[in-house]
Amino acid sequence: MNSFRRDLPVLLLHNMSPDWTPEESREAEQDVSMLGDALAGLGHQVELLAVEDERLAGRLESYDPRDHIVFNWCEELPGVPRSEPEVAAVLERLGFVFTGSPSNVLSLSHDKPQVKRILEEWNLPTPPWAVFGEPGADGWDIFPAIVKAAHEHCSIGISPESVVASPAELEGRIAFILDEHKQPALVEQFIDGREFHVSAWGNGRVTMLPVAEMDYGALTDIRDRLFTYEAKYVPGSRLYETIDLRVPAELDPSARSALEQIVLATYRATGCRDYGRIDVRLRDGIFYVLDVNPNPDINAQTSLTYAAAEEGYSYGEMGSRIVNLAAARHPAFRESDKPAA
Repeated sequence: MNSFRRDLPVLLLHNMSPDWTPEESREAEQDVSMLGDALAGLGHQVELLAVEDERLAGRLESYDPRDHIVFNWCEELPGVPRSEPEVAAVLERLGFVFTGSPSNVLSLSHDKPQVKRILEEWNLPTPPWAVFGEPGADGWDIFPAIVKAAHEHCSIGISPESVVASPAELEGRIAFILDEHKQPALVEQFIDGREFHVSAWGNGRVTMLPVAEMDYGALTDIRDRLFTYEAKYVPGSRLYETIDLRVPAELDPSARSALEQIVLATYRATGCRDYGRIDVRLRDGIFYVLDVNPNPDINAQTSLTYAAAEEGYSYGEMGSRIVNLAAARHPAFRESDKPAA
């Protein structure tokens, strides 16, 4: 085990929205308790801190940043759309050291066109793309294509209908994004190939964890071969029950090495900190970067958790390593005592 100072309490910051159903609230409580208990079992002092509304600063006012470290497991401020970066911004303004990426990186991850530009600047493979802020799709002639909301995450706005095969379907889906999500549509060439969710962690010395593959083998329609919001978060739904997660993915050494180079370069290019996940598809020997998630879910049934387990980390050890990566930034540590990043 590492040298984390266990007298420095960990505030486990997590969402608990009043808009959730009782079942959703129970599941969230179980998830956060599981991580909190796992960290406590390794000697960490852990306090669970629910974010139930937008008044995060007030929730934290009784805690001294010099005496705590925050484990940031928040997706948003309840009731405030696309506020994931604001959670980190509040922590930064208050002077807290916290796990995960800073607010500017979280903001970047919500700007899919800018992520695409950065990938291209770094010569990293990503599908051809265009942004449409008005109805119509003049100039686009690559099919099949996939249409996404340009400023969402967690697969919000993505469904089987997102994959289009004709100009008429494309124009219809662009109109849907503009009307339903009130933002531009990002159109990409649809890469029909193997899909990998690849977790990495570290600062300075970054390592790739064992590769997870989304197994779409039971699905014959390419429109279904997507890790949609339903597939991620709706137990009992057709896609949730049909898509399997395989860890580790079967890759020959050459392919794995090529994937590792792309994943680590993407992690660095987009400024991920402590940990993150890169989503990639393979077609004709080329790994295409689809998405960058600097704040992936870390409950006990996610690709990151399974990848860490394959690497030999228990759930608590995974969480403790993430805490240690952040703790290296805490002033309570003398330079010589900082945990390894």
